[in-house]
Amino acid sequence: MDTEAATSSGNGSTAKGSGTQWPAWRADLANYRTPSARTAGWQLANTFLPYCGLWALMVASIRFGYPYGITLLLAFVSALFLVRLFVLFHDCVHGSLFPKKGLNTFFGHALGLLVFTPFDDWRFSHLRHHASYADLDARGFGDIWTLTRAEYDAASPAKRLIYRVFRNPAALFGLGALFMFVLRFRLPTRKAKRKERASVLFTNLLIVIVVMLACATIGWRTYLLVQLPVIWLAGAMGIWLFYVQHQFEGVYWARRKEWNALRAAMEGSSFYALPPLLRWFSANIGYHHVHHMNARIPNYRLRRCCEAIPALGDKPALTMRKSLSGARLKLWDEERKELVGFNRMSGRPFSQTR
Repeated sequence: MDTEAATSSGNGSTAKGSGTQWPAWRADLANYRTPSARTAGWQLANTFLPYCGLWALMVASIRFGYPYGITLLLAFVSALFLVRLFVLFHDCVHGSLFPKKGLNTFFGHALGLLVFTPFDDWRFSHLRHHASYADLDARGFGDIWTLTRAEYDAASPAKRLIYRVFRNPAALFGLGALFMFVLRFRLPTRKAKRKERASVLFTNLLIVIVVMLACATIGWRTYLLVQLPVIWLAGAMGIWLFYVQHQFEGVYWARRKEWNALRAAMEGSSFYALPPLLRWFSANIGYHHVHHMNARIPNYRLRRCCEAIPALGDKPALTMRKSLSGARLKLWDEERKELVGFNRMSGRPFSQTR
């Protein structure tokens, strides 16, 4: 749940419908909510222009017959810039990148074209993620498919097999990236309304136009050799970032009647401690607990907010090395109240489970 849905009173506040008692320092987050058009414009320039330059270099490397390995190396760097563009798109979804709604909407649609993601439809899904993350009774919007241990035990062999394939890192972070951005986002989110469906159609139409123009200018082969590795690598990086934001050792999940908005923000979201360079490319999205405490804080103010409010800075950080262990977490164990791997179900190896 986004803390904007809460009402303040005195030294603490209570979130609507959750009974959550907010700490006094929560009010200080409002000091970091004001967007800066100048900063947002600079972020777009220092990300979009290098991305375009790298695209031109990749096209040139193919047309002049350089080894494809050079193109792939450039594609890797381009993917890092595309990840950053996606986080700027994400800020537009929350209306936090620019001060004016119109600018966030315009650049949200424009960036959505670059990242193959329809703005209104993804906004529909993502805002529901903010309202339901860490709630076991509200899974299914903008999250990683996660079953409880009991649900997995009760599932049919076919469903268990599909789930195991889905949760396999090669599928989730590999082929899943292409599937998500090239195919999945071409269809509306379930329960999407007319506006969101129109957004999907509009984005798909623009993608078709761009592809046709690219084929007419640089050729379909060159376009595919450049676009596919970039969107694949960027998608894999993005899915990994999203995964570790809510799938890590010690994460908080609860049934709705026990769900607590403060715990969901502070314990259900990670504080991913990335090196400075990766923090720049990911536009501070590693300060995810701060983002979930108040989604209207722009990416360029998240770090300052975290450092200024001791309770946010004191949250244990998830290091890159420790985050790797999160890939083995597959199921939520309601008895232990923790994510576990298949080999830790009831303390037995998977081969002994039915």
